[in-house]
Amino acid sequence: MQVDFGRTSEDYARHRAGFPEAFFEKLIREGVCHPGQRVLDLGTGTGTLARGLANRGGDVTALDLSASMLDSARRLASDEGLSIDFRVAPAERTGLPSESFGLVTAGTCWHWFDRAAAAREAFRVLAPGGRLVIAHFDWLPLPGNVVQVVHTLIDTFNPSQVAPYVEFGHDAGIYPRWFQDVATAGFTGLESFSFDTVVHYSYEAWMGRVRASAKVGPVLSEEEAARFDVAHAKLLAERFPQTPFAVPHRVFALVATR
Repeated sequence: MQVDFGRTSEDYARHRAGFPEAFFEKLIREGVCHPGQRVLDLGTGTGTLARGLANRGGDVTALDLSASMLDSARRLASDEGLSIDFRVAPAERTGLPSESFGLVTAGTCWHWFDRAAAAREAFRVLAPGGRLVIAHFDWLPLPGNVVQVVHTLIDTFNPSQVAPYVEFGHDAGIYPRWFQDVATAGFTGLESFSFDTVVHYSYEAWMGRVRASAKVGPVLSEEEAARFDVAHAKLLAERFPQTPFAVPHRVFALVATR
């Protein structure tokens, strides 16, 4: 089943929560990012991670395969008064000069890449001592919460596709396979961190956030997506009538040194 996030770029841009402030504060405290640093963001999507780094003084280049996602990213960056070099290019073949970046990032997208090739490319474009950060910001399905109940509904509409946060993150927001990916490419000094936070969603924002998830809008037909929206609205009215929804999330990041 072909996943095309460009089909839901508007929902993605409006409703998918970006990495929290505490994530960037951690990177700054650890010396991973700093003002003036040349940054390459792979699989940028609507640019949530790229904008966060540019807001903190990074000189950011951001790549994605979807032109429509990049259109949304450019608009959001412009709205924030940020200058980011957005380009259509794959993570595995960036076409950028070797040893030209101090930081390479991949936010909630590493699972979509040819991971071995992306790790080698990140190693190539990083200057010696540069860092690779593979990060995720996942909702957490806990017993009886809105995430778990909606997961069950999603599976009735799309039973054959395994969500990346299940296949690789084990529904816990932790990604152990990435360590092997980067170590094989030659990275050293591997460290990881994680922490939990809560994101509050209005009814409209939650509906849009779920439509933008990998097993819904990017893969379902227009008719199936409309039927899902109706079923989702009915489920929320019956099971979760109170808003905003307090949705637990986990930040996970692997930091590796070239």
